[in-house]
Amino acid sequence: MLSRIAAAVVPLLGHLTVTSDRAATPPTGTIILANHTSLADPGVVLAALHRMRIEPVVLATAGLWRVPVLRELLTRGGHVPVHRGTDRAADALEGAAAALAAGRNVLVYGEGRLPPRKDSAEAGPEAFRSGPARLAAATGAPVLPLGQAGARRITSGGGAKQLAGLLTAPARRPRLHVHLGEPLRLPGDVTAATAAAHRAVTAAWRTAVRRLDDRHLDPAGAGHGGTAR
Repeated sequence: MLSRIAAAVVPLLGHLTVTSDRAATPPTGTIILANHTSLADPGVVLAALHRMRIEPVVLATAGLWRVPVLRELLTRGGHVPVHRGTDRAADALEGAAAALAAGRNVLVYGEGRLPPRKDSAEAGPEAFRSGPARLAAATGAPVLPLGQAGARRITSGGGAKQLAGLLTAPARRPRLHVHLGEPLRLPGDVTAATAAAHRAVTAAWRTAVRRLDDRHLDPAGAGHGGTAR
């Protein structure tokens, strides 16, 4: 349900293009690891994955479950709350592992937080937390790196600026791009795995940034392997 909503709403907010390093969609039971830059980017990522016929379970901050209508959508979709800074934080990895075992793909944000910057400029992923590496080690799941760029053109900065950005986006039509890299198997060592995951997502993000202003990409286009979807 969330993926379908995102697929309907995001094109109203901007021009979304999607590219991938490979033609085939990832196998079920894959960890999709993305960079996190804006309150808008979960919608952008879900809309992009929906185009690729991927509807993942999302690891999201537990605070979203306090929003009445959203709580129902999140629960119905089997999404996993993350109780950051509490003794329940580890429950998220257990929920993600169960989703992977059930054949679902799981979307995880490596940084685990939004950047504190107020500007709308692009910047590379911050340091990753160890959760994705530990999840991959515990489940043996492959990791699909995903880089997204442009979401900060919809929302960034303080509360008033965020709201203004969202309200004016349909008129501004900012360009948005999501790029999926090659799936990889992380090494067993958590520190090395975290570094490898960060490098892979950073490479995908750099591709997304380069594609962001590539006027040869058709926002309504289709295809894989470096072409827009």
